Amino acid sequence: MKHFSRSALQLLLRSTILSPLLVILAFGVLAAPMAEARPTGPTNDHRRIALAVAKLMERQHLSRRQLDDEISRRSLETFLKSLDPKKLFFYQSDVDQFMADRNRLDDFFKRGDIQFAHKVFARFLARVEERVSTAHQMLDQPHDFNLDEDMVVEFDAATYPRTPEEAVERWRKRVKFDLLREITEDEDQELSEAIEKLRKRYSSLNKSWNQTDNDELLERYLSAMTSGFDPHSSYMSPSTLENFKIVMSLELDGIGASLRSVDGYTEVHEVIPGGAADEDGRLTKGDRIVGVGQGVDGEIEDIVDMKLNDVVKKIRGKRGTIVRLEVNPVDNPKDREVYEIERARIELKNQEARSTIIEHGQQPDGSPYRIGVIHLPSFYMDMEGARLGLPQ
Repeated sequence: MKHFSRSALQLLLRSTILSPLLVILAFGVLAAPMAEARPTGPTNDHRRIALAVAKLMERQHLSRRQLDDEISRRSLETFLKSLDPKKLFFYQSDVDQFMADRNRLDDFFKRGDIQFAHKVFARFLARVEERVSTAHQMLDQPHDFNLDEDMVVEFDAATYPRTPEEAVERWRKRVKFDLLREITEDEDQELSEAIEKLRKRYSSLNKSWNQTDNDELLERYLSAMTSGFDPHSSYMSPSTLENFKIVMSLELDGIGASLRSVDGYTEVHEVIPGGAADEDGRLTKGDRIVGVGQGVDGEIEDIVDMKLNDVVKKIRGKRGTIVRLEVNPVDNPKDREVYEIERARIELKNQEARSTIIEHGQQPDGSPYRIGVIHLPSFYMDMEGARLGLPQ
């Protein structure tokens, strides 16, 4: 639960390749790819992929578990949470309708039937449009910033709204909270400027979800199913596979920072030693990136509530080019700084396997015991290099 007032805000992935798919059975997955257009409905190719993934999971997952009702229920919960993690969009009646099929998703998967995913997502898009319209209306209304109010944001603690009135009230608080955060983080910003910024942010949120295509929806839905076997199993679409290859080769062009999404914010999870951001010296772990601009004078675009993969695509770019980051520093979150960073070639040395010999104690002949230690911070392979027979 978040409690807020103006004064309080001041303190503020074994892998198997099948045609265009890749199922990761041992370690994590990257953010979903940026899509180009909203889903058009299940395709024959996607039905075949879903059927292949279902068979693969049953036959080759280490648990040797079969798709059953329990996996079905886990899949549905994960799928809904991936779409609406703060329970801000769906009504309880929507979820109740989806829950009628909670023990049937396993049967759908075994037939390659992914119509359910499209039905749920179509409803989700309709709710997003409704909520964004409400948010815009709330921006035009006065707010009492001296009134203390509570807002539940944790998925498990929150409930889905049951009525339109409850949904409107939840978004009134959300808008008020976002306004408070804006005007307390940037004390030079006028209320009218904060309102316009949030209006663009909410419109961008609606546009971003409406740009989800068939591949991205399939990835989200099948990953909900594979994670029902274990939380580290995921399905990768072709676009995500390309990102995965970059990480597996341990090199890319960019600023050299690992990012994660936290409560709608893009947060710096790690600054890669020797990378452009590390050399620049200003960006640190925990900083929140709230805007991205291209080149030395490109307009800085607000990225709060933007999908992480979309943010990554904006920050990543050719070596030698400039990206400008608008940042809330972790040590002073009320401030906003703009860091101009030149993208460079990043070698992920800290993710390479390393070995060390440790000498400890003494053998009978007087020589020290020698212990070999192998450190594996991640699993990786240069896939293109492996296909070409290059040494790994």
